[in-house]
Amino acid sequence: MRVVIAGGHGKIAQLTHRELAGRGDTAVGLIRNPDHAAALRAAGAHPVVADLEHVGVDELAAHLHDADAVLFAAGAGPGSGAARKDSVDRAAAVLLADAAQRANVRRYLLLSSVGVEDEPSAGTDEVFAAYLRAKRAAEDDLTGRDLDWTILRPGRLTDDPPTGRITLARHAPPGAVTRTDVARVLVALLYHPRSAGVILEVVGGDTPIADAVAAVDRR
Repeated sequence: MRVVIAGGHGKIAQLTHRELAGRGDTAVGLIRNPDHAAALRAAGAHPVVADLEHVGVDELAAHLHDADAVLFAAGAGPGSGAARKDSVDRAAAVLLADAAQRANVRRYLLLSSVGVEDEPSAGTDEVFAAYLRAKRAAEDDLTGRDLDWTILRPGRLTDDPPTGRITLARHAPPGAVTRTDVARVLVALLYHPRSAGVILEVVGGDTPIADAVAAVDRR
């Protein structure tokens, strides 16, 4: 499988590169900063410089040539303001979907977040509220498209060692999950086509990842 990952230098993206490479798949990472290319190569990925805030849809679609799937794992990151939450977490996800359709790549995984279903409560930090709204808008755009999409909403992310055991459901209880376990779930979902058309939340739990993903079935 050839998988193109937007936000290729992010923590979860780099872990996903390693998981894919370990299976013999081809991981392509889209990065904004060419200085990050070496890190992607070390993770077993092929770096491609493409600034998602400035690249055109035709150029981006060309980078998706021969891809079997795309994964949107980009984010404006800590320290960015509300405007970049929209331009990256929403607009770049929409752009990747446009490019995927233009390149005839049907499989699209969106890494989202828990907490996006409801309007942010009063008193929520302005930038964090903008982030949640941007993620929800990206989800709403994707679910209206003729693509084989899956949306994964992790709980609180940690850098702890992976447990290999999760709770994966449409609505999971509040909790944390390791970034490595999230990466492994993403790869497992890529190999489980019956997860297309499903929104899932994931936190740490008791079920082995393979079993949890195998139980996902669009009804």
